[in-house]
Amino acid sequence: MSSWGSAVKISIFGESHGKGIGVVIDGLPSGERLDIEKIYVQMARRAPGKDKTSTPRLEKDIPDIISGILDDTTTGAPLCAVIGNTNTRSQDYGNVLSCPRPGHADFTGNIRYKGFNDIRGGGHFSGRLTAPIVFAGAVCRQILERRGIRFAAHIASVGNIEDQRFDPVAIPRELVERLSLSTFGLIDQTKETAMRELIEECRMSRDSIGGMVECAIVGVPAGAGSPMFDGIENVISSVVFGIPAVKGIEFGAGFEVSRMRGSQNNDEFYYDGETVKTRTNHHGGILGGISSGMPIIFRAAFKPTPSISSEQSTVDLQKHENAKLVINGRHDPCIVPRAVPVVEAAAAIAMVNILADVNKL
Repeated sequence: MSSWGSAVKISIFGESHGKGIGVVIDGLPSGERLDIEKIYVQMARRAPGKDKTSTPRLEKDIPDIISGILDDTTTGAPLCAVIGNTNTRSQDYGNVLSCPRPGHADFTGNIRYKGFNDIRGGGHFSGRLTAPIVFAGAVCRQILERRGIRFAAHIASVGNIEDQRFDPVAIPRELVERLSLSTFGLIDQTKETAMRELIEECRMSRDSIGGMVECAIVGVPAGAGSPMFDGIENVISSVVFGIPAVKGIEFGAGFEVSRMRGSQNNDEFYYDGETVKTRTNHHGGILGGISSGMPIIFRAAFKPTPSISSEQSTVDLQKHENAKLVINGRHDPCIVPRAVPVVEAAAAIAMVNILADVNKL
């Protein structure tokens, strides 16, 4: 249920308001030196409580690595990291024990686990469980960066406000480096004010807003991946859909290809010196589930945060009657800014497995 991977496996554990959350990573190559400070940077990008675009719940999210590392170097044993929960207010969830919140997994979790699921803060369904994903991704991306593979994502949109898209055929190194360290990642930084104003408008009206994250993976050699059910799209999607609130994913030109003709969609090949490239990149760096050597580009759609403080209609599962609900607690009016490093992390976890499976790691 909460484990994923083939060559490199991750297992996520914990609940939003439990003692802690964490991850076990099994199958990492030994002898890989990790820069712990760089891991902290990625954790801080996702951590809550920075400004009004996120929940005011303040968690430092410093991982306690309890196995798999010696002298900052992987030993080959399972790597386990625990992140403590230090700022919980479980009393905020007393009124949802029998009244499921619209848009949440309260109802489905109640049915699936016969009412024994931890509902506080969303329990194991909470977006807080993305912190261990970011940790695992931060480890994987360091291993991949040594092999020339880099990751960058940005806020593609908040509501109807859109950022500039990645150049699909040539993504500058300096842009990748800037975005991979940003806490409000944008290509066109002039869009930040309008996005923040829209998020604040939703917060003040007791509402929320969704958006999209666009991610690029550069430096992947041609020939990685597999056809059919183990294609790069399949593997990346399976991790990305493990991020709560993701409702859709598209690669390259995505759904726009349905409006194109073959002559428009086909990416023509050419030699750039001794390297085969394509002049356009509608295929998003993937053909037949296998990397073409062009940048791998995908976009993930995030729904609005379902926890809004406006009164909503629901049901009372104990009284078997209709009910009204006002959600308390601390919640993000828009999760998209904090989702950017999570999408990068998911991509890194996926690519470690893809490359290991074809002996390119």
